[in-house]
Amino acid sequence: MLIGHLRDPNNQVVVVKGLRISVTGVNTRSPNSGEVRKLLSQAVSGCQPPEGLPANVITAGDYDLNISDRSVKASVPWYSDWKEMLTQLSSSKYYTATTPWFEAYRENFLQSMPASDHEFLNHYLACMLVVSSREAVPTEQFLKLSQEQHRIQHSGEYTYPKWFIPNTLKYYVLLHDISDGDEQRADSVYEDMKQRYGTQGCYLLKINSRTGAAGPDEQMPDPWSQYLQKTNIHSPYEEGVLNNVENNISSEVDGLDLSDVVSEIHPLKLEQSADPGFPGNPSKAVNSADTARTQKQGSVTPGAAPTAHGACLTLNDHDRIRQFIQEFTFRGLLPHIEKNIRQLNDQLVSRKGLSRSLFSATKKWFGGGKVPEKSIAELKNTAGLLYPPEAPELQIRKMADLCFLVQHYELAYSCYHTAKKDFLSDQAMLYAAGSLEMAAVSAFLQSGAPRPYPAHYMETAIQTYRDVCKNMVLAERCALLSAEVLKSQAKYSDAATLLIKMTSEDSDLRSALLLEQAAHCFINMRSPMVRKFAFHMILSGHRYSKAGQKRHALRCYCQAMQVYKGKGWTLAEDHINFTIGRQSFTLRQPENAVAAFRHILINDSKQTATQQSAFLREYLYVYKSLSQPSNEGSLPQLPLPCVHSAQTRVFFGHEPRLAEGEKQAATHVWLDQEFDQEQAQLWAELEEQVVAVANRGSVHISFQPTQYCLSSHTENLRYPFAVVEEPMFVEVVFRNPLKVPLVLSDLSLLWKFTTKDFSKPQGGTTGETITNEKEAAAGKATALNDIISTEVIPEFTVGLEETKVARLKLLPHKTGELHVLGIVYNLGTREEDNSASEASQLMFVRGRQDLEIQGPRLNVTKEEKTSVRHGPDRRLDPIITPPMPLLEVFFINFPTGLLCGEIRKAWVEFVNVSAVPLAGLRVASTHPEFFTFGSATADLTPVTPTAAEHCSAYKTMVTPPSDAAVTLVSPAAFGITGDNRPTVVEIPLTGGVLGPGEALQIPLWLRGPDREGVHEISFLFYYEGLEKNAKLGHRVLRHKAVICASRSLSVRATACRSNTLPGRGKRDEREEERSGSMLVFVDVENINTSEAGVREFHIVQVSSSSRQWRLHKCINPAGDKDSKLASRERGKLCFRATRCRTQEATSDALEKYTFADLNLGNEQIVSSTTPCADFFFRRGPPSEPRKGGVITVGGLLRRQSLTPANSTDDSMTSIVRKCSEVELDIIVLWKAYVVEDNKQLILEGQLHVALQTIGKEACSLSQKEEAQEMVLLKFKPDLPPPASRPSLEQLSHLIKTCLHYPESYDHPFPQKSLCMVPVTLTLSNCSLAQVDVIIDLRHKTTSPESLEVHGSFTWLGQTQYKLQLRPQEVHGLSLKACFFQAGVYNLGTPRVFAKLAQSGTMCETSQQSAMPALIIINSV
Repeated sequence: MLIGHLRDPNNQVVVVKGLRISVTGVNTRSPNSGEVRKLLSQAVSGCQPPEGLPANVITAGDYDLNISDRSVKASVPWYSDWKEMLTQLSSSKYYTATTPWFEAYRENFLQSMPASDHEFLNHYLACMLVVSSREAVPTEQFLKLSQEQHRIQHSGEYTYPKWFIPNTLKYYVLLHDISDGDEQRADSVYEDMKQRYGTQGCYLLKINSRTGAAGPDEQMPDPWSQYLQKTNIHSPYEEGVLNNVENNISSEVDGLDLSDVVSEIHPLKLEQSADPGFPGNPSKAVNSADTARTQKQGSVTPGAAPTAHGACLTLNDHDRIRQFIQEFTFRGLLPHIEKNIRQLNDQLVSRKGLSRSLFSATKKWFGGGKVPEKSIAELKNTAGLLYPPEAPELQIRKMADLCFLVQHYELAYSCYHTAKKDFLSDQAMLYAAGSLEMAAVSAFLQSGAPRPYPAHYMETAIQTYRDVCKNMVLAERCALLSAEVLKSQAKYSDAATLLIKMTSEDSDLRSALLLEQAAHCFINMRSPMVRKFAFHMILSGHRYSKAGQKRHALRCYCQAMQVYKGKGWTLAEDHINFTIGRQSFTLRQPENAVAAFRHILINDSKQTATQQSAFLREYLYVYKSLSQPSNEGSLPQLPLPCVHSAQTRVFFGHEPRLAEGEKQAATHVWLDQEFDQEQAQLWAELEEQVVAVANRGSVHISFQPTQYCLSSHTENLRYPFAVVEEPMFVEVVFRNPLKVPLVLSDLSLLWKFTTKDFSKPQGGTTGETITNEKEAAAGKATALNDIISTEVIPEFTVGLEETKVARLKLLPHKTGELHVLGIVYNLGTREEDNSASEASQLMFVRGRQDLEIQGPRLNVTKEEKTSVRHGPDRRLDPIITPPMPLLEVFFINFPTGLLCGEIRKAWVEFVNVSAVPLAGLRVASTHPEFFTFGSATADLTPVTPTAAEHCSAYKTMVTPPSDAAVTLVSPAAFGITGDNRPTVVEIPLTGGVLGPGEALQIPLWLRGPDREGVHEISFLFYYEGLEKNAKLGHRVLRHKAVICASRSLSVRATACRSNTLPGRGKRDEREEERSGSMLVFVDVENINTSEAGVREFHIVQVSSSSRQWRLHKCINPAGDKDSKLASRERGKLCFRATRCRTQEATSDALEKYTFADLNLGNEQIVSSTTPCADFFFRRGPPSEPRKGGVITVGGLLRRQSLTPANSTDDSMTSIVRKCSEVELDIIVLWKAYVVEDNKQLILEGQLHVALQTIGKEACSLSQKEEAQEMVLLKFKPDLPPPASRPSLEQLSHLIKTCLHYPESYDHPFPQKSLCMVPVTLTLSNCSLAQVDVIIDLRHKTTSPESLEVHGSFTWLGQTQYKLQLRPQEVHGLSLKACFFQAGVYNLGTPRVFAKLAQSGTMCETSQQSAMPALIIINSV
């Protein structure tokens, strides 16, 4: 870089900073258009973003963009010496909207521009004449060269080179080779030259001080390589040139490329041109000079290799060359330019008067004065207009260009502006456009900015170049200059508009670069327009691709992808990814290509099926080419189909067996069953119950319910257990997001297995770890089947947009720890065209997908709540335990539909299918009242299902109807302890063990549910192994039975107190009545609607079971017609019930139940045996709960009180309650005649009715609970409930009354008008406490209806009595009734009040009166 001074015509000093001199050969020809295109393409392709450097992150709005091409800011000399605004801009927080390859393109474009006649910036200013000191007569050679230069310039034979001014500066250089030459002779020749040409016009340059070649250890800089590369248009552009701005002997004056402004014969130029239009033609006379120069060139660069320039130069030689250039510039070139500026100025000043007088007058006469402004469209095409070299307009332009070169921008602007007016006046549009262009640049480059930048000058120039002159090269140059000026002023919007306008179809490379620059302008705006940036980057990438710049095209698409990614613009994303994939594959970047195609396929694409198919085929092709070299390596990850890892399910166990005839296997658990949280909780509770029973009432704190099927709904924090030699199934969910079917072949699981022997102490010993990844990659997934058998699915097709599950099986043969890693398969597609089927079968790739499942989020501790942490999910990491017993259960003749209460006998078979014995077999159920295996004393004959096919489920005896047959039974014989129903039943095994391969078949009695509808009955079978301290303590087998219950009979029963008192009747009856008796009415209704083909029901027997009462006899009319009930018929049965005899009740214990059977036919069903008694004891709870044999009336539970008074009230309530309490269960046994498939079947069943209170009706069908009403919020605590008191209804049953009198009485009223009849009132204390009784005889019937029917009478004698009756005392009271006339009278008028002797008067209650007592008084 040189700094010089000169004076302008006004004698003002002008400082020239950063002057650069470009030296080229006189025979260097201008490149043609094809060579220019090649040069520009090489310059752009050779300049790529540096790899490995961190990318610049630009935050634009909501986007963080990685722009890798901005690592070099203003690195090219284009920006180095422009005004301070560019310097400030380059150091500001905004990145300049430029790229290194654009700068390289612009620099090469400006350097390769040919010289034109309408401007002089590319014309030669001076000529160096170089002669070697070895010439015999150097002065003669100088003379020849001078004459040759004059001939080239002035003969008119050569169109190139073009010269700036006629009087070209000639600078004579004597080149002396120190290593091979006489230095004294050279000095003498130089002295002669100074005498001849002057000291300012010649120079002696001494070079090649090094005597020999450089040694291998010496490193000398090459002073010529960078300049030769920049001046040689045929050499490719390299990125390193961009940063070598120091000591750059190129012509860049303040940012303007002046590649050929100063022309001279380059002493180091190697090539010659053979074109006839250039002076380098060997047929021309200049050949001698070229030959001499070529000979000297050999001495300068003896090496033939292009990198061996200046090998004989020392550092002193380098300094001499720099000194030579400075001497030439300061003593030769600048004074020459100053002189010519003065001369041109003087010429213009001398002509100014003439032009004003003559030209202006002529214009006034013929055309007026000032030329009016015209638009470009109005101006005629004068692009072909040429001025002669001596034209005054060109002299103005020539002076302007000289001033511009020496940085005198103010004078240059004035001259350009003047020339512009003259050219426009002549409508010389090409010249005018050039003046407008340079005037705008000069105005911008003036220091101090005296005037604003005239952007409209540039717009007019561009429009003129493009539309009028049809010269796109000049228009492009003008646009490049204007865009840089606008960007330096931060007018990015105007710059982008200008650049976009310059895009066209004639040059893809130029359009790509300009579109990219426009995109960078959008991103550098004050409010970044990110989407416009991305859109124009896509357009630029497309034009780069058409221009063959694949790397730049890929980079543009990748940068635009940052904006389009994740915004839901799926079609745009698909296009970008597809292009990125293709470009990456073309550039031999298969990994990037695969990643791009992967994004297309894994997202939900909105493309058509044809387009998706093309994407898939392209992906498979790229993937296959990538995976071919690395067959031995690990399998790559495949993007298709989508695998929902979180929905992966794992099942441990065998597949379910299908039903075989009447033999049905237990349903257990299988992958077809959907997860139900309620059902899972139910199974867990059942298992906990049976574990508690097996462990004698305790459950270990670490108890975990058994899980055979693991999914996202189950708790998977612990390692699951699998049993060796038992399969495990992994269900993988695939989703095909495409509209093209996918074919997966050779699909199998990848696993890793660590052998471990659990039989040894301290947790066992760990062995080696084995994996099947290598075998699966090679397509040999079954190679390790001796350790774990791996199932391979040959072909698995996933339809278009289909979600499909695949079940893959593993069978472990050794104990240890297994980890399922993922799946491996071949991915391909199936073409519909048969001709392409073979090719499509070949087009598949083998890969894998890992099953990575994220565990549940942890939310227990404070740290877990404040952060996002996930626990483990172990469902794919089972522990393979040693062998365990395995149970299979089969049900034989198990029904699917039953009548309500129907009894059906089925069979169940237990089979141990393992090689280990089985023990501790138990069954738990949610409906223990539904089934029974019978009591320990049950008669198990017949022993086979076939023999029992037509037999009754009950034990029967042939007995005619008679009084009740009584049997005393202990609940313990049926597994009942206490008041709780048995929920767990232990299955007796022979010797307590079921050996390997053994089977056990036992009967199973079923009873239809009491409520109609569909019922799900759950069975849980529990069993254990014989080995203690095993990994698995127990195993379970689940079965769910679905029973459809149809309506059968509805039974209602009512108990009424008997009014008969002891003392009358037979002796046996008196004995029974003394202990108490009552009447039981049983109302039976057939509510079946013949939906199950039922014709009629027969009531075959009514039995009772109680610890206090029993049915004694049936008092229905004779005949059995009442026991048959057709549809919707109803019948009523009446029975007498008596208390159990004292010796019966106290023989063993009060807890024994008395069963009484009253058969209505000739067969008696023994209700005290299996299955009738089993179902009675396993029946559901009554509508009112039982507590220790005491029924709480109204559903109110008794409360323990804290005061003695309350305890007294409670005891009184208990005494009163027992007066009306009944604990009697009625069992109605029936048979139903059913027609099915033209066959008549006989069904049998039993219904239970629990009588609890006298006078209160009980029903066999439990009433539906009414929905609870909404309860209002209470903000105050409720008052404590009052002490329980007996109700009035309960108190009314303390005393039982009975009147004894003659049914008719004859009296002669004509003789005696008053008739007195003796009547005995019998009072019986029904309670177990002392009772105070008041009898009031003054009560009279007041209703008129009663008076009309019964008449009126009166009692004589004492009319009110007060008695005290001991517990259960019977007292007779003699009364006299007085009648006045004959008639029918009701004697039931006495009112009886009773209260417990311990209670106050408030508890006195009127007792229920007896039935109407009618007496007939006859008159005789």
